[in-house]
Formats: sequence, C-alpha cells, structure tokens
Amino acid sequence: ICSAHGGGYLPSYAPRSDNSLRVAPDMDTGVKLKKKPTEYLRQMYYDTLVFTSEALRHLAAEVGVSQLVIGTDHPIPWQDKSVDHVLKTPGFSDAERRAVLGETAAKLLKIKL
Repeated sequence: ICSAHGGGYLPSYAPRSDNSLRVAPDMDTGVKLKKKPTEYLRQMYYDTLVFTSEALRHLAAEVGVSQLVIGTDHPIPWQDKSVDHVLKTPGFSDAERRAVLGETAAKLLKIKL
C-alpha cells in the first residue's frame, strides 16, 4: 500500500493508537490486531508530498526513510520542484535521498535501474 500525501494524519496519530491499546486493552472494537498499529504503518509506503522538510523529517521518523517514495500532484503545480524539500531535509544520508527520489519506487514497481 502506498499512501498519498504522506499518509495524511495516520503517521502522526499512530502512537496514539498504540497508547489506546495499552490503556484500554479490553475495549472491544471487533478487530483483534496481531501487532501494534505503528508496526502496520511501518509496512506501508508513503509519498513525500508533505510540502516541508520538517513534515518530511517527522514522517521519516514515524515510518522510516525506507518507506518513502517521491510524490507530486502533477499536473497541479503545488511546488516548483517536488524534490527540493527532499534535498533540504536534514538528517537524510545521500543513500536515503537516492532511495526516496527513485530507488524505492523502482524496487516497488520492479523496474531495474
């Protein structure tokens, strides 16, 4: 699963879901999870269309850089260059930037680079 717009609110609220399961373990939702919600979210992929380096840094902290793929809203020109915030995000290594900018998507789509 690849979630648009950085997954919206999900990555930010995932720790709240984990905590809800901890403080109310007997609450019957009709669904029994085998893992914490955060663990499921770390298995998904997310596009980088979050507009700022800070938002992208937060998303990477919640789900892992390995789960990020470049996103655009083409043909809507929200950003002049959809890669700028990826290039400017502090803390990403060159290898992580390459992965976000194409290598992870190529792997998902089985495109040989």
